Amino acid sequence: MLMNIKNVLNIPGTSKEVAFAVPEERLAQVHGYDFSTPVMVEGDITNRAGVVTLTMHIAFSLLITCDRCLKETVQDFSFDTVHTVVRELHSEDEDDSYVVARAESIDTAEIAISDLLLELPSKLLCKEDCKGLCPKCGCDRNETDCDCMSE
Repeated sequence: MLMNIKNVLNIPGTSKEVAFAVPEERLAQVHGYDFSTPVMVEGDITNRAGVVTLTMHIAFSLLITCDRCLKETVQDFSFDTVHTVVRELHSEDEDDSYVVARAESIDTAEIAISDLLLELPSKLLCKEDCKGLCPKCGCDRNETDCDCMSE
């Protein structure tokens, strides 16, 4: 979603609302995740005394398979992000710190997807204290106790 931010970049004190659902075709490019709801983004882009800031709240649900017990469940995720928007970078080392507004526009969907991927946990669990499967008999230790580990 290419967003023209020319006015915000040029006029201190201005802001523009950001509110959209990330298009499904963009989410299809995110491999390994099954989104059960649209990825909703709300926020604003604001110029305060010449410093342009993009603030976003991102919320969505994923259908996950627990990495420990293999149960499928739906989990809700939401988080906030803040980025400083600049017209250009003065050095390549600054690349990760800023969003560059090329031609006075930014791709808010791309930024949201990048932030989403960085925020997701590396292990997806059905619950924080999931006990997983018994490595010997394969029973779900969340539902039953087995004596395999005491042998």
